[in-house]
Amino acid sequence: MSVQSLYQQKRMSAADAIAVVQNGDTIVVPTGVGEPPALLSALSEARRNYREVKVSQILPLRKYGYIDPETQENVRHVAYFFGGATRPGGQEGWIDYLPAYFSELPVLIERGLSPSEVVFSMASPMDEHGYFSLSLGTDYTMAAVQKARAVVLEINPHVPFANGNCHIHISEVAALTESSEPLLEVGLPKIGPVQEAIGSYVAEMIPNGATLQIGYGGIPDAVVMQLTNKHDLGIHTEMIGDGIMTLVEAGVVNNRKKNFHPGKMLATFALGSKKLYDFMNRNPALQMHPVDYTNDPFIAGQNDNLHCVNATMQIDFMGQCGSESLGFTPYSGTGGQADFVRSANRSKGGKAFIVLPSTAKNDTISRIVPTLSAGTHVTTSKNDINYVVTEFGVAQLRGKTARQRCEALIGIAHPDFRGELREAARKMKLL
Repeated sequence: MSVQSLYQQKRMSAADAIAVVQNGDTIVVPTGVGEPPALLSALSEARRNYREVKVSQILPLRKYGYIDPETQENVRHVAYFFGGATRPGGQEGWIDYLPAYFSELPVLIERGLSPSEVVFSMASPMDEHGYFSLSLGTDYTMAAVQKARAVVLEINPHVPFANGNCHIHISEVAALTESSEPLLEVGLPKIGPVQEAIGSYVAEMIPNGATLQIGYGGIPDAVVMQLTNKHDLGIHTEMIGDGIMTLVEAGVVNNRKKNFHPGKMLATFALGSKKLYDFMNRNPALQMHPVDYTNDPFIAGQNDNLHCVNATMQIDFMGQCGSESLGFTPYSGTGGQADFVRSANRSKGGKAFIVLPSTAKNDTISRIVPTLSAGTHVTTSKNDINYVVTEFGVAQLRGKTARQRCEALIGIAHPDFRGELREAARKMKLL
């Protein structure tokens, strides 16, 4: 049977396509824009017909009907990472949370530690050989495809056909539906003077020829904006966004000096504008790979001069970073921060930057603290921390004693809090 005949045989409405789901199944959905809105809307409409179905995903971008405390026994969300749509449910306890390094989610799926009976995913149109590209969220989804009983795709002409290990053949697909709605676009975060100041410190320490991993947020994007005077930069990251695309267009990123995958940018998911998604389509300089390849510290660390930029919410005198909760209250998730801190530490000439404003709540709270707030989830450990950057400077902690770390961090705290931080340090016998 031809691939076109197979396609037509498996093509159906979203309502019919979700019939592959059985009670007790776990449905794995890709990161962010890779989530299939028609399929998840159909599941939401039919949710009361199911029992004990779970939807596992990092960073959902839309609040679908199934994200509902009244029907959690029918369909319940399991978050690998909280976003705006799922954070309230996580904090109230009717959405579950699965802690894991982003790089290890495929392994958890492969070993059956995190279930995957069904996959719902956005996909590009099929090529002449019968392949679709899961370009927007390759992440853990490729592992789930290999494990699942049924794979259901939502084919959208706006989804780019990207290169890399992100393809699935029509023969592996149980059902597919078509949609033509524009892809969800995510704009750049707001950048103010604090973010610009932090970005300036970091950009100054990134040499020409470095390979970059840039996280999402105002400060990482402020770093990107201040790299336009650099040259021969490369990309090995988890997220490709508009900031990186801008550097490519400016000629700053050409991947020429990369020693690992020279000439190629590597990423595992995309988050940005229509222009970004068009930029990804059949771009020979870009490869989308599963997250156990892009984020594995052993693999990513093979890039010489790997410079990684990620944000945190709070850091203590020992250098422990609380990047995913407010005390014991969940806020986001582990994600790939620790993956890339460790990758940069392994890299010859690498640097791992943790960035944060010195204060929160209109300068009323210091983000540099003697000890993390009770119950805080530690994201980057004291043994992995390297550079910490606020708008007041840079503290290099790796290889430093507890006393030296304490002194360095107080030195980049907001001046209004340095006195009380020193007093706390004396009581802790650190000064």
